[in-house]
Amino acid sequence: MSRHTLSVLVEDQPGVLARVASLFSRRGFNIESLAVGPTELPHVSRMTIVVSVEDSPLEQVTKQLNKLINVLKIVELEADQSVQREIMLVKVKADLDSRSHILETVQLFRAKVVDVAQDVVTIEATGAHDKLVALLKVLEPFGIRELVQSGMVAMGRGSRSISDRSPRSTDKAV
Repeated sequence: MSRHTLSVLVEDQPGVLARVASLFSRRGFNIESLAVGPTELPHVSRMTIVVSVEDSPLEQVTKQLNKLINVLKIVELEADQSVQREIMLVKVKADLDSRSHILETVQLFRAKVVDVAQDVVTIEATGAHDKLVALLKVLEPFGIRELVQSGMVAMGRGSRSISDRSPRSTDKAV
């Protein structure tokens, strides 16, 4: 199975997220990551969906997505032709002995400390999935108290925009 990132422009209407998610569910696909938010266009939202599937079933799902009335456009974003990021907040045990080492690690990964308490620090990290996994591996020995991570957000590189292209089309046969 291969990992695919889909950028889907949808009308900002109640129930659209449920209809899109149920389409993947009915086909037996597990959505690895899902992020939804507003776009530069009024009343249009962007869903970034990461799913691991074979190429042929993904094409079938994409065609079915295009049939949904509220779906305006679907583009598959290749990793090397797009910018893909996630955000993570992680609360790490930090006593006096380990605090300086944790702060050095935060700087090494270009993360930020966003909250400090007597026995824990909360770290915000943004980056590609692999970077966040690597940060967690380094922080794990200190003791991770709590973790929350967003879904991936992504957009194509360069000056072109998904909204520049005609609505109700698929940019790439997926």
